[in-house]
Amino acid sequence: MARPRRLNRAGLNRIARRCLIVALVLAAIPVVLTFLYLPPFVHPVSTLMLKDLVTFSGYDRRWVSIDDVAPVLAHSVIMSEDGQFCFHRGVDLGELRGVVDDALAGEATRGASTITMQTVKNLFLWARPLSSVRKVVELPLAVYFDAVMSKRRIMEIYLNVAEWGPGIYGIEAAAQHHFGVSAKQLSRRQAALLAVSLPNPIARNPARPGPGLRRLASLIERRAGRSGAYVGCLD
Repeated sequence: MARPRRLNRAGLNRIARRCLIVALVLAAIPVVLTFLYLPPFVHPVSTLMLKDLVTFSGYDRRWVSIDDVAPVLAHSVIMSEDGQFCFHRGVDLGELRGVVDDALAGEATRGASTITMQTVKNLFLWARPLSSVRKVVELPLAVYFDAVMSKRRIMEIYLNVAEWGPGIYGIEAAAQHHFGVSAKQLSRRQAALLAVSLPNPIARNPARPGPGLRRLASLIERRAGRSGAYVGCLD
């Protein structure tokens, strides 16, 4: 019976080169796509939307310009998700340092994901498995994305690829599905409810909020009303 041959040094080098080539190709995809996504007439889709297409689940997404979204919705999303959105460069270093300090102290860590980080995750990366590995890729991608894109365009893309319920993507589909109005017609209360449902859109229904979600929405509604310079980059 023939014994299996061991890989020699040349064979290992070939495998290493092939792995490096694959890694470089995968890294180049988001770099190239970011430039392709710059024009406003390009309507990117998320990896979750692609998954729904591949699995024949289908989804509802109706792209809408940020000019056709009630400003209070974008303001509410910033005040709920990423208060420093207009000031950081894709990654909130202050929040990130806090997470690292908590982890080193053995304490429960809080979320430090910015709107830019969530956008690149939605466009280019995966959701749950190996989330720690994903974060390593997500951080430099967010910095790059922020350097290439305007804040206004980042917000426009985010609002059009964010998930707002099973098979519901983007603010126009979400506004129509949950409240029966267009994204431009959203009230302050509706905007706040949609914003606070983003962290867990499957479990949180903005159209039927529980007491906790209503209290959180009231807080975000007040913050959005006096957001001022925190949302200045969208003007």
